[in-house]
Amino acid sequence: MVAIIVHGGAGTIKNEERIPKILEGVREAVLAGWKELKRGSALDAVEEAVKVLEDNPIFNAGTGSVLTLDGRVEMDAAIMRSNLEAGAIAGIWGVKNPISVARKVMEKTDHVLLAGEGALKFARLMGFEEYNPVTEERIEQWKKLRQKLLEDGNIPHWKKISELIKEYPEVLRSTVGAVAFDGQEIVAGTSTGGVFLKMFGRVGDTPIIGAGTYANEFAGASCTGLGEVAIKLSLAKTATDFVRFGLNAQKASEAAIELATKHFGQDNMGIIMVDREGNIGFAKNTKHMSVAYMKDGMESPVAEI
Repeated sequence: MVAIIVHGGAGTIKNEERIPKILEGVREAVLAGWKELKRGSALDAVEEAVKVLEDNPIFNAGTGSVLTLDGRVEMDAAIMRSNLEAGAIAGIWGVKNPISVARKVMEKTDHVLLAGEGALKFARLMGFEEYNPVTEERIEQWKKLRQKLLEDGNIPHWKKISELIKEYPEVLRSTVGAVAFDGQEIVAGTSTGGVFLKMFGRVGDTPIIGAGTYANEFAGASCTGLGEVAIKLSLAKTATDFVRFGLNAQKASEAAIELATKHFGQDNMGIIMVDREGNIGFAKNTKHMSVAYMKDGMESPVAEI
């Protein structure tokens, strides 16, 4: 039983006119992944699905990534196979598809995670060309949100950014990801621009293996939401442990989100999963999370939000 699921981020979408475009985006991504999956490779399927989401400026990954407090893009990405091979990058800029750089880290180095300037130098070494992922829409959003912070008359801290997120919950809609099973191996991949107005140098859960991205012989998981929550709970790994203990992908997803809600409240997290039986799972404690999935026996993808 082969299967693939993608997500386009968890949060609250205030402008519901954007929902059809978001659903179209995740549907396009899962179809791209499904094409590769039917050729037999979960690894290619996850990379291609995430690349489609990175290239779509409506999502917060690759083109359209949100900006840091000082107006820069710092992107994170990770990919992991069920044989425990993994590659990740953190705080990279100047590339189009961070997920592909992460795959190169996995395949071409003995490391798992490269960060900042080192990640960028590696990308150039691997032939990734200079690319500016900043969009005009993100610049305008950054100006408005930054001004909102400055009007408080205090130096912004993470507590203030968290309060701003509560006031403008659409800024939490972050991260894209995919998980696939090709009948032999499970692969999970995640990519993000992070959280709007994050501190320069902040790294979220996405590139931290076990926190935002994880795959093993039992299941694969990709998380989305407030990265600090997933990091503190090692949420992606914890979700796969739930499968190891006997839950299927759906029940494990629900259990992972229940854990996040228990410790950190509502409106902070979503997760997608595929297990080794080809079962798909997804859950959230936010108002919205865009997902699309396909598996054997389906003629077209299901997309929902």
